Amino acid sequence: MNPVAQAEAAPHDAPAIEQAAMDPFDALPLPYIEIDTRGIITRVNHAVLARHPLERGELIGRIAWDLMAADEKDPSFAAYCLALESGEEPEAVRRSLYDRSGQFRTYEMHRSLMRDADGNPCGMRMLCVDVTETRKELEDARRRNAKLESVIESMCTAVLVTDAVGFIRSANPAAEELLGWQTSELRGVSIEEGFPVLAYLGGGRSELTFSMALEGPSKGLATVLDRQRREVHIELGTSPILDKETGTTIGVVLVLHKLEVP
Repeated sequence: MNPVAQAEAAPHDAPAIEQAAMDPFDALPLPYIEIDTRGIITRVNHAVLARHPLERGELIGRIAWDLMAADEKDPSFAAYCLALESGEEPEAVRRSLYDRSGQFRTYEMHRSLMRDADGNPCGMRMLCVDVTETRKELEDARRRNAKLESVIESMCTAVLVTDAVGFIRSANPAAEELLGWQTSELRGVSIEEGFPVLAYLGGGRSELTFSMALEGPSKGLATVLDRQRREVHIELGTSPILDKETGTTIGVVLVLHKLEVP
């Protein structure tokens, strides 16, 4: 059923709907809300009404924080008062709001101050974007990355990871021990600077550049320099990192095994 039609079908929403029908902001597809200096809702558009739970009654004249998750109410209200007091334009924030779906959803609220004739803050307007699914996908990706990082950190084999343009993004403890660099020192450094290869032999090649490593897997013997500029002989394997969704190359992983030279 059309959510606007649902809102219109509710008798107790009729006054607010009549007000919204004459509101130029009503054409906006995103929820739009205005509140005064006390945090009282003074204006909403149809997109808000379509999401508002009918059993919660009228919105106009209500405290805006009534619809928020309990643990967000007090800090959100305090931040609102501070924004009015400072007079500075507020940044976007994320809040959990209970809507007609029967659950709390995460909305990104883009805010701006309303001002009176003297330029003093007299309230706030908010345009809300539902980012619930986007936030969940981002959190899932972060958990996957954290798990992968834990695996690499635990490996006894030295591993370096770069981005697509050749800057080192991570090095595990085994790589730190082998090369003498801390990850914090290598991060953001070009692979040529942080991991200089003096000599290479493998797969019919007598050299290995980063552009070659981007093209496909390689394996060979190499002589590299550690932090103290000492030569270290290693077996070096490289492989491009491909994005599973797009298939594009997003970096290179390097696996290093130290060779004991008599």
